Amino acid sequence: MDPASARTILEEHVTNVNLRRHCIAVASVMRSLAGKLGGESDLWESLGYIHDADWEETKDNPALHTVKTLEWLQKAGITNPLLLHALQSHNRKLTHLAELEGPMEWALETCDELTGFIVAVTLVRPDKKLASVTVDSILKKWKAKEFAKAVDRSQIVQCEEKLGIPLQEFIQITLNAMQEHSQEFGL
Repeated sequence: MDPASARTILEEHVTNVNLRRHCIAVASVMRSLAGKLGGESDLWESLGYIHDADWEETKDNPALHTVKTLEWLQKAGITNPLLLHALQSHNRKLTHLAELEGPMEWALETCDELTGFIVAVTLVRPDKKLASVTVDSILKKWKAKEFAKAVDRSQIVQCEEKLGIPLQEFIQITLNAMQEHSQEFGL
């Protein structure tokens, strides 16, 4: 699967602007992390685009999250085992289809929540622009437990153990990727 095909799936199934922007942000970060970790950039970016593609259809039954996307991929003849396993592991707590195994899966696990946290930091800034966000401003909000309290920080800090990337560096990589594509998500 190439990023253009993955983006088409996203656009066909996601009408919510914020969810679409989230998937675009995750895709851009996944591409950067692939470069850092020696992964296949197009594959990792594709996973970022489609990881939540079925959320609008499954949000009332979260146990079906990713299952619908897997069905769409099967119908489209997409059989890449790395992509399918990564998607199966994304909602593993409810679907129990697969466990996180490789760096691509752990990259998604750790950056998914961080992109949302960075968006929250951006939205409380006076100019609401990603360009004015820094790693320091993110870390300052990180320490405020009431700020974006729905974000699972423990999921993000796994970047250190599972990917070998210190948290501050991981935040910088994520922020840089998001800033490079900020026009696509209106920040």
